[in-house]
Amino acid sequence: MTVEKPYAVQPAAGVYAYVQPDGGWCLNNAGWVSDGGQTLLVDTAATERRALALREAVLAAGSPLPRTVVNTHHHGDHTYGNAAFAPALIVGHDNARAEQLAAGHQLELIWPATDFGAIEITPPDLTYNDRLTLHVGETEVRVLHPGVAHTTGDSVVWLPAQGVVFTGDLVFAGGTPFLAMGSLAGSLRALELLRSLDAETVVPGHGPLTGPAAYAATERYLRYVGELARDGRDRGQTPLETARGADLGEFAAWRESERLVANLHRAYAELAGEPEGAPLDIMAVLRDMTVMNGGTPILCHA
Repeated sequence: MTVEKPYAVQPAAGVYAYVQPDGGWCLNNAGWVSDGGQTLLVDTAATERRALALREAVLAAGSPLPRTVVNTHHHGDHTYGNAAFAPALIVGHDNARAEQLAAGHQLELIWPATDFGAIEITPPDLTYNDRLTLHVGETEVRVLHPGVAHTTGDSVVWLPAQGVVFTGDLVFAGGTPFLAMGSLAGSLRALELLRSLDAETVVPGHGPLTGPAAYAATERYLRYVGELARDGRDRGQTPLETARGADLGEFAAWRESERLVANLHRAYAELAGEPEGAPLDIMAVLRDMTVMNGGTPILCHA
């Protein structure tokens, strides 16, 4: 099997997206904004090796190494490489810092066979609550918190003049959304925020660059999960029983279809009146995803 290498694409002047095919588990996207004198990086990578490759890609594009790194959320595939960009200032939502510190080396525990390299947990130095505006030369970079969605500490990075938005994991292009640490209802609200920005280019958290049509596909999936959860709960089924009996239809071709059961766990919790983002039993969710994956534990592809 041929493994595609990460690549950089330039959707606007001074704006780069760094895509790691095929966007599966641990293969996130990153990107940067540079005016040639200073650089702002959006997210890093899951392993030391991949973070150093991202660093080289920034330099290969003629951009200086970043003075600022914005993390779209706390998950290790987006943050484990933060230390590779020291002494850059790390920026994230208040909750993203708390979540990253609480998670620690969680990915190594989930995927002990993966060579993550020397990972030093490096949470945001600067946090914000609602919105923050940064400037890279003449480029305005708006960092917006959409509320609880993929996690409780998500950030959207919006470049209004360039019409480019980095969504983090609010959008998976060609992949299945993952709500285990966030909210179904909140993810639907986050899509409304994304639509209001009217971006032309959407850099998803995973998968190839896309456009605003990705919001409609994501919304259809989220509403499908909500309907499945209501029906399954009414029948007295567990999330796993509901997931195993589901017809994925148009979503069957999306990567990581086993995430359906994780998303049903979240939807069931919300139907039971649990607060958005309330912690689930992640080990139980992982066990159910293993069942949905044909009994094979999910793999980190980094």
